[in-house]
Amino acid sequence: MGPRYQLVSDALKQAIESGQIQPGRSIPAERQLAEDFGVSRVTVRRAVDDLVDEGLLLRRQGSGTFVRARVEKQFAKLSSFTEDMIARGRTPSSKWISRSTGTVTPSEALSLGLSPGSDVLRFVRARYADGESMALERSTIASFALPDIEQVGDSLYVALEASGHRPVRALQKLRAVLFDKATADLLGVHVGMPGLLIERRGFLADGRAVEMTESWYRGDSYDFVAELVEG
Repeated sequence: MGPRYQLVSDALKQAIESGQIQPGRSIPAERQLAEDFGVSRVTVRRAVDDLVDEGLLLRRQGSGTFVRARVEKQFAKLSSFTEDMIARGRTPSSKWISRSTGTVTPSEALSLGLSPGSDVLRFVRARYADGESMALERSTIASFALPDIEQVGDSLYVALEASGHRPVRALQKLRAVLFDKATADLLGVHVGMPGLLIERRGFLADGRAVEMTESWYRGDSYDFVAELVEG
């Protein structure tokens, strides 16, 4: 028999995975769990801490501990983070890490089809849903698409649409990663946490590339879904 906290942790995990405790719902209070399992509150707290570290549970100050709700992202649909969260009834927000203009790098020039010396705009943001960190985004935008860097508020795509340069199609590549210290610190998670990196290039109707974005998504918060058809 393993440690008593592990037995509590395993029981809670089974209740979550079986759907007995639904995503977004709170788990019973520590006192109730201690009574149910016949253990101390310290033991319950250790078990809950493990599940928080695994990403199955989320603590909200003053509200309790909840089963983390995962987001399904349609991989075949070109939409912004803000649009995805609003469509799922969640409140999106951003924390700006940096906004800058500069000269295109060789790799950016290759991805965006720009000439050496062209100007670009760069944006780095941490993205949140209901106050919970979800993703880190680094975007490079061709300068012709946005006349003023200050036009970008919560949604980059809203600003691009307003300027008439919102992408209509994109190429995306997804791969599994482990968060390094810099990314983990910006998202407030532990180093080595599993994540998903999506590299996207967005194109206008006339074929010009306008956007190059790298997004690091928390692996415990996202499921990516794509519809496949025979052909």
